[in-house]
Amino acid sequence: MAHQDKGKYFKKHPEGTKVQEDLKQEILKQVKDNNIACRAAEKIAQKTNATLSEIGVGIDLLNFNIVQCQLGLFGFDRNQKRVPAAETVSPDLEAAIRKAMIDNRFSCQAAWEIADRLKIKRLDVCAACENLKIKIKPCQLGAF
Repeated sequence: MAHQDKGKYFKKHPEGTKVQEDLKQEILKQVKDNNIACRAAEKIAQKTNATLSEIGVGIDLLNFNIVQCQLGLFGFDRNQKRVPAAETVSPDLEAAIRKAMIDNRFSCQAAWEIADRLKIKRLDVCAACENLKIKIKPCQLGAF
């Protein structure tokens, strides 16, 4: 959503969409200054067995901002982007990224999976994408 939509995140979802009370309470525990970090949302998902998408909907319905993207794409220290392009990208990483693309798009989830599989940092996958001029979208939490 655009900057002017800040605080109206609930509007992304059909009227009547609700967040489960237990999930709501877990989200509320992690909120600081109307913000919740991506890593905190991931921990909530692990703790509750909810999907990141469900956590994202809950965050939207409660009108909190998602910050500190683990791929460095948004919401990190008020910068739009914090990850510089990698100087080089290994052929294995480039092949994995290109293979995971669907309809010319590379998802946040695919970035996380590749990082886990290749045992590299998530930010390294993002830096490789910057080098390759590949945008990472969609966010698992629905942030953009």
